Order: sequence, then structure tokens, then C-alpha cells
Amino acid sequence: MFWNKKPAYEITYVTDDNFNELVAKADVPVLIDFYADWCGPCKILGPIIEELAQEYDGKALVAKVNTETNPKLSQHFKIKSIPTIMLFNKGNIHERFSGLIPKPNLEEILDQYIAGTDEQGRLIDNPEAKP
Repeated sequence: MFWNKKPAYEITYVTDDNFNELVAKADVPVLIDFYADWCGPCKILGPIIEELAQEYDGKALVAKVNTETNPKLSQHFKIKSIPTIMLFNKGNIHERFSGLIPKPNLEEILDQYIAGTDEQGRLIDNPEAKP
């Protein structure tokens, strides 16, 4: 019944103050959604990001950055449109997308980075996997 709903998953919010601790030093891939509360497409993407955060808990960090309250991060990464999705791995940025990205595409990206990367966090090119 509706009153027996599970509590909502607590998504991680990255801020100007905790970025280095949460993202730059992370042992797992980090997918960040740069958003704003007033942004229509961000409201559509929000539940997808929250689902991914719960599904990938322990394998990757899926987090959000409010561009309105974290101007230093927005300036540093030159966020010009939102939503913007960025993937960090081993302290380096590797992927950047603007606009709505379907959940299966985000899952595929996360799965690739979880499967294996080099010492800089880049995807390993597997020549045997090519047809």
C-alpha cells in the first residue's frame, strides 16, 4: 500500500567544498549530473540519476551538482547548458554529455568503466572484442 513505501534512496550531492574528497579521490567511476531546480530536462533526468545511484551503489558513485549553489564547479568545468553529465575515473574526466541521455546509455557507459580501465582511468581498447 502507498503508506508502506520504501524510503527514497539518499543520492550524493557534490559541492564546491567536497568535490576533491568525493570525486578526485574516488576509487570507483563517478557519474555527475550538473543540474538546476528550475530546469525542465533536469527534472526528467533526475529520477533516472537517482535510480542509477541506487543500482550502482558500491560499484560507482552517481551524484548530482546543483549549478546554482555550486558556482565554482560550474565555472571550472565550463557548464554552459544543463543537464550536463560528466564521468570521472581515477581523478580524470573522461566523458561529457549535454542534454537528456537515456538510462540504458548511461548504464552502458558506467558498465564499461566498471569493467576495466588503465592507470589513468581510460577505457581499455580490447581488439579481440571487435568483429
